[in-house]
Amino acid sequence: MFFRTLLHVLFLSRRKHDLGHYEIARTNFITLPTDLDINRHMNNGVYFSIMDVARFDMLVRNGVWRIMREKGWYPVVASETITFRKSLNLWQRFTIESRILGFDEKAVYVEQRFVRPGADGVPEVFAQGFIRGRFLRKSGGIVPVPELIEAFGTVEGEGLPEWIERWGADVALPATRAEAPSVWH
Repeated sequence: MFFRTLLHVLFLSRRKHDLGHYEIARTNFITLPTDLDINRHMNNGVYFSIMDVARFDMLVRNGVWRIMREKGWYPVVASETITFRKSLNLWQRFTIESRILGFDEKAVYVEQRFVRPGADGVPEVFAQGFIRGRFLRKSGGIVPVPELIEAFGTVEGEGLPEWIERWGADVALPATRAEAPSVWH
């Protein structure tokens, strides 16, 4: 995955057209033999890794990567979820559509869809994932959302869907171990 990331960030992403911060980034891939599991389709864990590569492609193309480097920030995933509809098989070409959905008081949300052309030519969604991310400072600490909005601008549209705000709150771990309820006996 490291080489796929380098290939996209250093070469392929820079050859594509620039995007606005909130435009959809489309990143093309092919299912490789190293992506397969015992059932000969893409391993469920590989989806998350390829989503990372596509997010870096988006960040390079929409200018966020440059802003992050200038400010000494870096992105981390706080939570992620994925839903599968169809399998991706060896040598199948697919596109990941990535877009920034918006912010809440603590995090940035990104939607990513694995798509292939359907029989009728209309793109068909094979899997869909959502990422809740934070930005950290290389010097230490979290970049507050108001500072992110100042650097990147506000999201156009109605804001985050209510269900994704609920998901973000439901999956967030407490700040300290003492605050965490023990469900293990």
